[in-house]
Amino acid sequence: MTQSIAIIGASRDRRKYGNKAVRAFKAGGWTVYPINLAGGEIEGLRALRAVTDLPGPVTRISLYVPPETGLSLLEAIAATPHEELYLNPGAESPELLEKARSLGLKPIQACSIVNIGLRPEMFADA
Repeated sequence: MTQSIAIIGASRDRRKYGNKAVRAFKAGGWTVYPINLAGGEIEGLRALRAVTDLPGPVTRISLYVPPETGLSLLEAIAATPHEELYLNPGAESPELLEKARSLGLKPIQACSIVNIGLRPEMFADA
């Protein structure tokens, strides 16, 4: 079964980690669901506007948004079937971790790109 990921904070800007993640997981053979409030297209994939727009369960949800934004999304994330929630560097805060755990989530604080054996610097800024 193919692994799938929802990348919350996916970006069209190739310098941002939310874009590098889209490219890394595509290169790793994952089914990628970029999530960006503006919708549109990111790296050839249709961007969803919200985690609630996912077509079904995903293996992983990976946050590339500031902690304040992540806090506002946690209830929707908790209601979305998934196996793992990654809080990438810069997306975590003590308040976000506490709220995530209170909702029954088990957040992983780590770079989700590195977790699949790739490195962000492998994906050019241009």
